[in-house]
Amino acid sequence: MDNAGFIVASYIVTFGAVGAYAVGVIRRSRKSSREVPRDQRPWS
Repeated sequence: MDNAGFIVASYIVTFGAVGAYAVGVIRRSRKSSREVPRDQRPWS
């Protein structure tokens, strides 16, 4: 059980990095979608 703190910290760092990356991707995609003209949006 000496390594439990290290393991928990590693999980926190990993999930934090993945979460930050996901937020960044979502923000960039929303910004990019506003630049596409409305008549050329196949997703809407």
